[in-house]
Amino acid sequence: MKQPRGRQEPRRMGNAAMVVTMLVSLCVLTYIKARYCSNPFPKPAEELEVAEVDEDYDSTRYKLEGPIGEEDFDPSRPTCYNTSKRSERCAAVGDIRVDGNHSKIYISPLEREWRTKPYARRHDPVAMDDVREYTLVPFGGANDTAVPPLCTVNHSVPAFLFSNGGFAGNLYHDYTDVLVPLFTSTHHFGGEVHFLLSGMKDWWNDKFTPLFRQLSRYEVIDVDNDREVHCFPRIVIGATFHRAMGIDPSRSPGGVTVADFKRLLRRAFRLERAVASRSGAPRRDRPRLLIISRKSSRRFLNERAMAHAAALARFDVRIAEPDNHTDMPNFARLVNSADVMMGVHGAGLTNMVFLPSRAVLIQVVPFGGLEWLTRVTFKDPARDMDVNYMEYNVSLEESSLRDLYPEDHFYLKHPYDVHKKGWDAIKTVYLDKQNVRLNLTRFTKTLQQARDLLPEP
Repeated sequence: MKQPRGRQEPRRMGNAAMVVTMLVSLCVLTYIKARYCSNPFPKPAEELEVAEVDEDYDSTRYKLEGPIGEEDFDPSRPTCYNTSKRSERCAAVGDIRVDGNHSKIYISPLEREWRTKPYARRHDPVAMDDVREYTLVPFGGANDTAVPPLCTVNHSVPAFLFSNGGFAGNLYHDYTDVLVPLFTSTHHFGGEVHFLLSGMKDWWNDKFTPLFRQLSRYEVIDVDNDREVHCFPRIVIGATFHRAMGIDPSRSPGGVTVADFKRLLRRAFRLERAVASRSGAPRRDRPRLLIISRKSSRRFLNERAMAHAAALARFDVRIAEPDNHTDMPNFARLVNSADVMMGVHGAGLTNMVFLPSRAVLIQVVPFGGLEWLTRVTFKDPARDMDVNYMEYNVSLEESSLRDLYPEDHFYLKHPYDVHKKGWDAIKTVYLDKQNVRLNLTRFTKTLQQARDLLPEP
């Protein structure tokens, strides 16, 4: 009787050790989630302090020699013109008086009155409804009747007017509709430009202040609510859109690319890692996996089990749930520390802009034939950002939709026919109502493939 009992003791000790290990892992993951996620009392001014002064900033870095293409002022062009299906640009040189409180910009000389909304989503009436319209008013000409207000603040450098209305606040749209076009359109000023922000939200401005300070030496002006009349020698209204989270080097001043934009982000947020590694960062013996968590739809239903499986596969695992209150500099550094980032399709994957080069992005594609959507939003941009891209396409067995509908339901059998009903139908059925429970065996194999894509140390 004693011998069998003796053989059971190591097994009990092993089980106890496993339980302790799992509890420690749970505590670490809980700490990470609390450390980097929503804080009901954020302190943006304190947290952004580290990025206020960049000793490495070079105001001449992006100044160009010779012509600067479509972003240059060309008197042969009309004042306002389309730069793409999604963006319009207005540019003027002369006596320019900005009365933002009344949404008017007085310009002399100007051929006629113009109206414009400075947001790079002009093809989308829903988004543009939330963008303030500005009127460009001619004065000083023989037939002009407008009497401009007197200047109360004079500036010697150009102004650039843009908006954070529309879908700003959704991180994907922050970058696609505002920040990447802003970089494309203003980097060549070398910091000598005043940003006039329409629709300013303080929390949004605070969030991206480190980036703005890489592009402009001056404080952002809340143009809609500023009662001053600001006068400039030159103004540009509206940023140029090239493609989703992307830049066409053949059209950008100086031929800059998304890689240049990522370098600017590294300076702005003090990101240390330039290149990912199969062994992870220094002082780690394994790559780091960052799982982007979600609160509502498209949640990982077995997130903790995924984290445990990844840890057994020798990944250093972190789980984070970013939102509008997430401390951006700290979260950017967390993402930069990762070698592999994984999440279900959604705005959180936009944080790949902070990944080091040659890291791996795994986009989990919900059931429903959504490959076309995931390609445009993250697959194509990842390539331009020098990030390895992988897709994990959710099977019906891994989708919560099978719990909502019978197996022969139209939504499950014919997703592409649902697509024909339009975006609202796609969004409602396959994005808003779906969560996922990944097959852990398949998930582990995916992680092994991701590890193989990482560069050797």
